[in-house]
Amino acid sequence: RLLVITGAGLSADSGLPTYRGIGGLYETDDTEDRVPIEVALSGAMLEARPELCWKHIAQIERGCRGAVPNAAHHALVRLQQRFESLTVLTQNIDGFHADAGTHDLIEIHGTVRDLVCTGCGAQQRVRSYEGMTIPPACVSCSALVRPRVVLFGEMLPEAALARLQEVLEAGVDAVVSVGTTSGFPYIAAPVLDAARRGLPTIEINPGETGVSRVVRWRLRERAAVALPALEQRLLQSSS
Repeated sequence: RLLVITGAGLSADSGLPTYRGIGGLYETDDTEDRVPIEVALSGAMLEARPELCWKHIAQIERGCRGAVPNAAHHALVRLQQRFESLTVLTQNIDGFHADAGTHDLIEIHGTVRDLVCTGCGAQQRVRSYEGMTIPPACVSCSALVRPRVVLFGEMLPEAALARLQEVLEAGVDAVVSVGTTSGFPYIAAPVLDAARRGLPTIEINPGETGVSRVVRWRLRERAAVALPALEQRLLQSSS
């Protein structure tokens, strides 16, 4: 029973920028609007200045547009057949895990593709924001439409948290952290807990992260290189 935790680094090989660091989408502290990105992409900003918040939401969506799942996404899908269960807990909002065919997927931060009206609650799934008015208004009640993503300062979705709790309570045999800095407590906690209990823990990340010092195996490599290589080693060991 495998739990795989993924972050922006996994989608980097699809051409998507990470959010922080050299070459990141938000490499500097402030945006061009002279506010930190954590403020621009917050629930409070969506309420106070929806046009500014949506400007940055749309920027993220443009970065996803036209990109496709990479070798790391596809390797995880193939690995589903080799384990009793393989759950992917992702922070990514690009929808690539679902596109690739991941079955047991927890999108803890939601996805930019799901839109919901803040007035009447009407929902729709879109492939892109191209041609949309920013910020968009509901065609039924004219209220603000927002993506079903977790903005800074907002609560995590209850359904996703409940599914994660189910997986952890059922028990996992190994935890793999891929392309995430593990900066959020709920992302680091499964790795830290597994390490404390002596379970196998693997990190795939070129850089230093919040769990690098506790994992049993650390692979300083890109996800699109490391995951297919691990898949091949697994095939060789079982043949």
